[in-house]
Amino acid sequence: MRDGSLEAPEINPSSSASTSSSSRLRTVRAKSSSLSFISSKYESLDYDTCENQLLVDEENTRGYPYIIQTDVARWFVFFLIGFLSAGIGVFLDIAISQIADFKYGVLKHYMDECVQEKCFYLTYMLWLSFVIFPVLVASILVVYVEPAASGSGVPAVIAYLNGVKMPHVVEFKVLVVRVFSTIATVVAALAGGKEGPMIHSGAIVGGLLATFHLPGCDCTDSVFHYFREDHEKRDFVAGGSAAGVAAAFGAPVGGVLLSLEEGTSFWSLSLIWKIFLSSMVATFTLNLSLSAYEGHPGQLTHPGLLFFGKLNDSITNYELFELPIFIGMGAIGGLLGSVFVAINMRLAVFRMKFIKNKWCKLLEALLVAFLTATSGIVSIYALDYCHPVTETSPKYAVKMFCKDKEFNELSSFWFQRAEDTLRSLFHDPKGSYTSVPLFVFFLLYYTMSIATTGLSVSAGVFVPSLLAGASWGRLIGIGIENFFPNSEWAEPAKYAVIGAAAHLGGICRISISLTVMMIEATGNITFGLPLMLTLITTKWIGDLFTEGIYEMQIYLLGVPLLPSAPPPLSANIKATDLMSSPAVVFPSKVRVGRIIDTLENVPHNGFPIVDTSFTSTQVYCVRSTRGVLKSVGRLRGLILRSQLIVLLKNKSFNEPPPANSEDLRKKLRMFRDAYAKNQTLELRNGWIDNVKITEAEYEKVLDLKPYMNPSPYTVKYDASLPRIFRLFRGLGLRHVVVLNDINEVVGLVTRKDLARYRTWRHAGTMGLKELRVRV
Repeated sequence: MRDGSLEAPEINPSSSASTSSSSRLRTVRAKSSSLSFISSKYESLDYDTCENQLLVDEENTRGYPYIIQTDVARWFVFFLIGFLSAGIGVFLDIAISQIADFKYGVLKHYMDECVQEKCFYLTYMLWLSFVIFPVLVASILVVYVEPAASGSGVPAVIAYLNGVKMPHVVEFKVLVVRVFSTIATVVAALAGGKEGPMIHSGAIVGGLLATFHLPGCDCTDSVFHYFREDHEKRDFVAGGSAAGVAAAFGAPVGGVLLSLEEGTSFWSLSLIWKIFLSSMVATFTLNLSLSAYEGHPGQLTHPGLLFFGKLNDSITNYELFELPIFIGMGAIGGLLGSVFVAINMRLAVFRMKFIKNKWCKLLEALLVAFLTATSGIVSIYALDYCHPVTETSPKYAVKMFCKDKEFNELSSFWFQRAEDTLRSLFHDPKGSYTSVPLFVFFLLYYTMSIATTGLSVSAGVFVPSLLAGASWGRLIGIGIENFFPNSEWAEPAKYAVIGAAAHLGGICRISISLTVMMIEATGNITFGLPLMLTLITTKWIGDLFTEGIYEMQIYLLGVPLLPSAPPPLSANIKATDLMSSPAVVFPSKVRVGRIIDTLENVPHNGFPIVDTSFTSTQVYCVRSTRGVLKSVGRLRGLILRSQLIVLLKNKSFNEPPPANSEDLRKKLRMFRDAYAKNQTLELRNGWIDNVKITEAEYEKVLDLKPYMNPSPYTVKYDASLPRIFRLFRGLGLRHVVVLNDINEVVGLVTRKDLARYRTWRHAGTMGLKELRVRV
């Protein structure tokens, strides 16, 4: 159904290919703010290189030196991506560390004093101010300055690498707001981390370098103008996201794998090497910088922002009979992750429906900040569990009602940064924690992490998920230790590591890359098998109930994301069932007035160029379930809306065809400069922004032959959905032209036409549903 109504047909996968469309479709109502729609506001990226006359001439005239020059420049850009991403990570870490130390030092001083002098309410007010004020700053930056900096940014990066043009995803303003909002959020000690925003920040660095432009200076254009195309920018964004992971976790291989597992749909061996270079440069630049900052210049003592520290052999050694325990913990992680995603999805729907005003979003962030601070101080006040002070005790843990040289156990969770608490759970020896405070902290932090995810601040889910998982993992370890008190293998820290991985895997549904990241972040490869078994189980159990958190956020926005594989049992769906028809086409020479009229009234972004001079003695029509589809001319090429707008803005009509190579290169430079200035797809209120055409110019003619793609990807009208899907997914296409038997255009297939067909899975069952497209 393609009329934009509220009904979305659901396809029974057991139906045979010969079954008619009417018998295999069952209509279901798609609710607003649900997962059953695709938004028409998201456009696709043009990853397919337009091999027009301009590009071919540039390659032929410049020869192999041009190829070598561009490749060297490409390697240089990937090096810069890693270096700059590490610089952002260093700034984040130092700023958060300095402000957090000041905050916890002041709180410890006043809390220890006020317990004796019975002015505890003053400490509570001080704690509230240290939480609410940073959250106020973080939320104002996101709500009023740049909403695209909200959340972790990872879903937007995934969608971009998948081929969707996400608004403002790689803009400099977003980077600045994200950095400062992340600092404020983490300093406030909300249940949000800086690792997710680091991934987005690295992706922004890659995207900005692809279009880097200094007004009045050709020095940057001489290096960067080669890369002002979507497919080059996509590769840099992929390298930036991997560099962000590498800087955040000290895991260069994990960064490459995460970029592959969660994001990029197109890979090549040369691209893998370049992304690995970015990851390694980011890791070692951050390592050297932070090591020098901590007083160890020239040493590699700080490999990542979230380095767990090398685990002892007593922690990483495991017995064969422990593997079922690890698998069981994987199942728990899958269930807890599914509960997290399900509740957060309903909370996100509530926010989309009722929290629309900016002041409401700001008020919600302050409310969560109030609850976070209150839950922390009330738990410390209510639970009087004490531990003796040792060399490994937290620096800012408070005494409260404990004896001298003792500290309140719950204060060790709340009075240090989340990554420091995580390291403590991974390394502290047996007897460092008791069950009740650990359970209370897990319950409170798990609840707060659900509320914080999707809040109007910049924050990720990696560290909160790892910390919550390490809490219940250590709790299980304590239980096993109590059952087997004299067993050396019953090490609670070991189960904290497994629980952390299982909980994060249950929420994000990443397995391969998370295994490698945990191995690299703990510095021990012997734990690879338990981690892999745990995460596979986590993913299987979690997928029975919900999508991962990133997929859920993407689908709630209606983003036309293409999964890694086509829907099963969908070969009976043909191109004629998918395509838009009749296609809007142009002749190779067209009046300016016709182009303007078409661009203003037709939302399409690709237009086939046809030749109507060929006439055949027999009329070829295609019969489908939608009736008889007539052709609109024989295919000669494809022109994009962005190209037409650039040609109109530069008034390239009534011109003779480019006569020499210099003219061709000037035209190609015209498109690249427009791309760098982001001027190609500006359309407001039905009018092309900044394009001024006089009445006399309306009758002029524009020759599209030098600019069109003469060999766009095409399929026959009877091609199946899986075959078309693999073309789009593997080649990063935006359009595929549908032809009849004599090369005449009968329709056009776009990303949204394919993304409408989505596989659903629930509790061991699955099916195929057709989503509605919402304007």
